[in-house]
Amino acid sequence: MPIPQPSGPLVPDFDILINGSPLSVEMESHVIEVAIEEDVMFPSMFAIAISGSASRAAEMEWMNDRIFAIGNEVEIRMGYANDLATIIVGEITSLEPEFAQNRAPSLTLRGFDRRHRLQRGSKTRTFTQQKDSDIASKIAVEAQLTAQVKDSQVIHDYVIQAERTDWAFLQERARNIQYEVVVENKTLFFRPVGNAQSEIVTISLAQDLLEFYPRLSVAQQVSEVAVRGWNFKEKQEVVSQARSGSEVSKMGGQTLGAGLAESAFGKKSVKGMSDRPVATQAEADRLAEAKFNQIALELISGEGVCFGRTDLKAGKVIKIEGVSEQFSGQYYLTAVRHRYQPAKGYYTQFTVKRNAI
Repeated sequence: MPIPQPSGPLVPDFDILINGSPLSVEMESHVIEVAIEEDVMFPSMFAIAISGSASRAAEMEWMNDRIFAIGNEVEIRMGYANDLATIIVGEITSLEPEFAQNRAPSLTLRGFDRRHRLQRGSKTRTFTQQKDSDIASKIAVEAQLTAQVKDSQVIHDYVIQAERTDWAFLQERARNIQYEVVVENKTLFFRPVGNAQSEIVTISLAQDLLEFYPRLSVAQQVSEVAVRGWNFKEKQEVVSQARSGSEVSKMGGQTLGAGLAESAFGKKSVKGMSDRPVATQAEADRLAEAKFNQIALELISGEGVCFGRTDLKAGKVIKIEGVSEQFSGQYYLTAVRHRYQPAKGYYTQFTVKRNAI
């Protein structure tokens, strides 16, 4: 995996393939910026800015090249020297040219990973006797994607997609059980949020980490999440609680935000949830646990900048060191932004969360 070496920095480089074929050497020499943003909550995006040369400005025929057609597949690799790794595989969704009398024309290609296909049009339909993972598999196939799902276990009697895009609907189903929806190339992953994983890499302020801005806040932390619903078959109330002990992991820490808030302010707080249709105990339990884990993961949030690293991936856990005892430790990556400019080099920005200290 290509990574920088601050003691002897390598020359950053990139490679762009469109429909499997690399850009010509001439075209690649006119690329003035490559930007990629991966995110666990939204379709990942890319932008490629290309500037025309003075000799080609008059005819501008290069902008009509079919390699820039809407829908073409784009693969972007980044790294150092000859050591490159694929960051994103997506599809061109927009073309943004610029024309001016005093400079050569330019073109910015923009696109997204294939999650963007789930945003096209809204639907109204029902799913009966299916698990959320079954629903995710069906939606993936409809979008011409391969499904790789983690069994969500709970079978729902009746779920309605009411005039919503597949993306909005599937994201809601995922949030209800603390899952995430990720696409890598042509595979859709429907899986638990990955903050319980081991770290994939350690970065340090003494080496490749350039800036880090964490924020610890207990303002929204709660001691308990209580979910209430109604079982129509049994004609009885459904109640579930999730509290400390329901977390999937403390990410190497000792104390959750709930414990910090109780220690500081002395009173337990409860978040009630009765605004969603919950018909079974299993549904209530999953919803309560998911919401508790979502809130807990907001204890520490932060942004950072490091030398360009292709091994930072949204949805993975990293370890940050050298930022004081309280703020050093494991963090869950929610967004990663890669940016390359010939004059400035290759840098990676990232957004993280953590649930305990």
